[in-house]
Amino acid sequence: MGGSIQRRLRGALTLAISVSLVSAAAAVAATSPSAQHVAATQQLAVLNHDTKAFQAPRSSSGSAGEVGEVRPITGERTVLPILSSGGGGAWLKVLLPGRPNSHTGWIPAASVSRTSTSWRIIVDLSTRKVTVFDNGHLTRTFSVVVGAPSTPTPTGNFFVEETVPLSPAIAGEPFALALSARSNALKEFDGGPGQVALHGLANIGGIPGTAVSHGCIRLPTADIAWLGQHISSGVPVTITK
Repeated sequence: MGGSIQRRLRGALTLAISVSLVSAAAAVAATSPSAQHVAATQQLAVLNHDTKAFQAPRSSSGSAGEVGEVRPITGERTVLPILSSGGGGAWLKVLLPGRPNSHTGWIPAASVSRTSTSWRIIVDLSTRKVTVFDNGHLTRTFSVVVGAPSTPTPTGNFFVEETVPLSPAIAGEPFALALSARSNALKEFDGGPGQVALHGLANIGGIPGTAVSHGCIRLPTADIAWLGQHISSGVPVTITK
């Protein structure tokens, strides 16, 4: 997603990609993606309203931030991966979007609706591949473009904040999967917060298997189209070196 769409969206989401043609938690063992043990499902929390997150499972603890009921571009409901529960089930520990990367917080269970996903994505920066699992089974592996050494793709446990359809004229079309990850090299990008995404190569370029982006993960058109049709908000994304 290039500069034109960032300005069009007025900085609501910055996908931190290179405009140059040359330029939650996952249960994963430290092995190759095809040999990893991946959980069959991930429990998710769908926010029913703007929700405060706390550092511990009680409202008297320090604030971990506030999360809006909907996402800024699509208006989709905010969906957060659930990591654990506490307080007799009255509190949920969840992954939170934004900085610092992979941070967590506790939210009241009464503030959400519960659901789950069978999908999970693993990005291996060393092999420059995206591996997709469904119900614990390896489903797809894609060769991708990752961040350049000066603007590396951040590592950690993240999730898809929203899936953004893009028109044919837009850089990165036909989809951008906007992640909870933020660039560690770019605090801002074209007026936005340096948000990282999986998106297409269209109108941007790049050769899969290379490291030339501003931190986003670029896929060939057919591959990102498949992801855009199958992956929705809340799906866990683990990025490893």
